[in-house]
Amino acid sequence: MFHKINPIVYLMKIKLLVVGKTSDNFLGSLISNYIKRINYYIKFELIELNNLKIKKVSHNEIKKKEGIKILEKINKDDQVILFDERGKTYSSTDFSKFIENSLIISKKNIVFVVGGAYGFSENIYMRSNSTISLSKMTFSHQIIRLFIVEQLYRAFTIVNDHPYHNQ
Repeated sequence: MFHKINPIVYLMKIKLLVVGKTSDNFLGSLISNYIKRINYYIKFELIELNNLKIKKVSHNEIKKKEGIKILEKINKDDQVILFDERGKTYSSTDFSKFIENSLIISKKNIVFVVGGAYGFSENIYMRSNSTISLSKMTFSHQIIRLFIVEQLYRAFTIVNDHPYHNQ
């Protein structure tokens, strides 16, 4: 059993850094709702970077340019976690333990990153502390944000014995 996370204790912040904007108003509303809920437990920020739409440029070049933009938003002390199909998979309960341990052990901010349509450049993989896969399936970059914020909220409710999560 976990101990309770007191929302006032944490001076750190969780950021979700994503390439591209959410253009669907319905999804945007759902995402905003979960962000408000997460902010009860910890400071949370969603940072959207413009995706690159460059014609006649290789996918690798786009990943490199997006990687530069991502690195500009990451501090040297941040714990960086990539959402990537090659990452580790967690159950919701295991993910809550991962979040709790990260908050207890680390004094660093946690930055979750969702890359662009072509994934991450090598410099982003090298900068990351770990990678997480939400599924073996591929999801749109807009819908994955909703999944992430919902799972973050669920993680905090599990840690705090809130009845949101049913076992």
